[in-house]
Amino acid sequence: MRHYFALFIFGILLALSSCRTDFDTVASSGDLKFSKDTVYLDTVFKNIGSSTYQLKVYNRSKNDISIPTVQFKKGLSSKYRMTVDGMSGNNGKIFTNVTLLAKDSLYIFIETTADITDANPTDFLYTDEIQFDSGANLQEVALVTLIQDAVFLYPKQNADGTKEKIKIDGKDVDGFYLNETDPVNGNELIFTNQKPYVIYGYAGVPQNKTVTFNAGARVFFHANSGLYVDNNASLQINGTASTTKKLENEVIFEGDRLESLYDDIPGQWKSVILSNGSTNHAINHLTLKNAITGLDIKGQDDTTIQIKNTQIYNCAEYGIQAQNAKINGENIVINYTGLASLSCVYGGNYLFTHCTFNNNWSSSQFAVNLSNTLAGATPETSPLTQATFNNCIIYGSNTNEFNLNKNTNAAFVYQLNNCLLKFSSSSTNPDYQFKTDPVHYNQIILNENPKFYDASNNKFNIDNTSSAFAKGNQTYIIPLDIIGATRTSPPDLGAYQSKDFPK
Repeated sequence: MRHYFALFIFGILLALSSCRTDFDTVASSGDLKFSKDTVYLDTVFKNIGSSTYQLKVYNRSKNDISIPTVQFKKGLSSKYRMTVDGMSGNNGKIFTNVTLLAKDSLYIFIETTADITDANPTDFLYTDEIQFDSGANLQEVALVTLIQDAVFLYPKQNADGTKEKIKIDGKDVDGFYLNETDPVNGNELIFTNQKPYVIYGYAGVPQNKTVTFNAGARVFFHANSGLYVDNNASLQINGTASTTKKLENEVIFEGDRLESLYDDIPGQWKSVILSNGSTNHAINHLTLKNAITGLDIKGQDDTTIQIKNTQIYNCAEYGIQAQNAKINGENIVINYTGLASLSCVYGGNYLFTHCTFNNNWSSSQFAVNLSNTLAGATPETSPLTQATFNNCIIYGSNTNEFNLNKNTNAAFVYQLNNCLLKFSSSSTNPDYQFKTDPVHYNQIILNENPKFYDASNNKFNIDNTSSAFAKGNQTYIIPLDIIGATRTSPPDLGAYQSKDFPK
C-alpha cells in the first residue's frame, strides 16, 4: 500500500512540475545578447546567392521571454532573408512573437541575393540590420555584403528547353563557344581587368581562334565549369609581375564561391583543357587554384607550350596533367594536389627550369610523375624524348615525391640537374641511383629540407638557411624569379630567390 501511495505522490509532483509551459513568457526587456554585433556575408556576385551565415541570440535571464518582432530594418524589401529557429516567418523577412526560453539561445541563419544596383554606388556595399523589438527595447545587428558586378558567360537555352552543349573528348557537355561579336558582351575572346568574369559550363575557344587574358583579369568558374581550347585554337595568358600581395597584374582562375571558407577547397571547378590539336599557347603570370585538374594538356602537334611564372594550388587531382605534350616551363610552383602536382604521361618533351613542385596533400601519390605509357591507348606506349629538370625542387609530405613509370618499348629520356629531391626509400632500381648515375642525375640534393616559408599556405619562399640556397647552376639560370626579382649567382633552387619573403 505504501508503494502505491509513494507512486501517487510522485505522480502529483511530476504533474505540478510540468504545469508551466513554454508559453508562460514575459515581454522582452531589450537585454538580448548576440554572438556578433555585425554579420559580414563576404563578397557575392550580383544576383548570385550567398552562403548561409549564422547568428546566435542569447537569453541570459531567468525568465522565458517573447520577442514581439524580429525583422529586417528594410522590411519586406530587404535583399536579405533569414530563418529563426527553423521558422520562415513572413517571406523570411518578418517574425512576430518569437519565444526564447530562459538561459537558452536561438539560431538565425541569414542569406542574401542582391544586384549591384542595390548596393551603395560609392563602395558597392549592401547593408541592412536585423531589428529585435522596437522603441526603448530596440536592439540591432548589422549586416554587410560587398556586391561585385561581373560579366556572366554561360550556355544559352535552346528552343526545345535544353542547354547549349559542346563536344569534349567525344562527349557532349554543357558549354558554349566564346563569341567575338556577342551583342551583349562584345568580344568574348578578350578578357580584360575591367570586371570579373563568371563562367558556367565549359567556355570553348572556337577552332582557329585565340583567347587572350590581359594582365589583371579575374575569372571565376562555377561548379563543373572550365575552359576548353579547341583544334587549332590558342590560349594566351598575358599576366605580369605584381607589386603588392593583391596580385593586381596576375591573371587569376578560381571557383566562384568568394567566401573565405572556400579559399582552399579543392575541386570547385573542372579544368583548363588544351585539346589535342590546339596550338601556340603561352601562359605567363597565371594563378590557378581549387580546380579538379589545373591544366589538362593533350598532345600539341609539335608546338611547345610556354608556361612561365605560374602558380597552381589546391587541385583535387593534378596541377598539370600533360599527355604526349611539349612544355617549356619556368618559375612554376604547384602544391597540394590529390594525385600529382605534375604528371607527364604517354611520352612527350619537357623542360622545366627553376620550378618548385611540391605536394603537401597527405594521401597524394607524388609531386612529379613521368611515364611513357597510357593504359587503353593505341599504341600503349609513346616516346618520352626529353624530361629535363634544372635548378628545381621536388618535395612534399610523402616519403617519395618522384616517380618513373618506364615501358621499355618506347624511349624514356630524363635528366635532373642541380635539383633538391625527396626520395627517402632505398632502392636497387637502376632508375633511382641519384648519386651514381651521371647520365640521369647531376648534383642532386637528396632528402634535405628546403625550409619553405609556409608550405601549408602555399608560400614557397626560402632563406639562406635552406638546403636550396645558392645551390643552382648558373648555366640554367632564369634571370628573374617568379615575382620578378633578380637572381644572384649562384642562384637558389626553385621558383623563388631567397630574399623574396612575403610582404
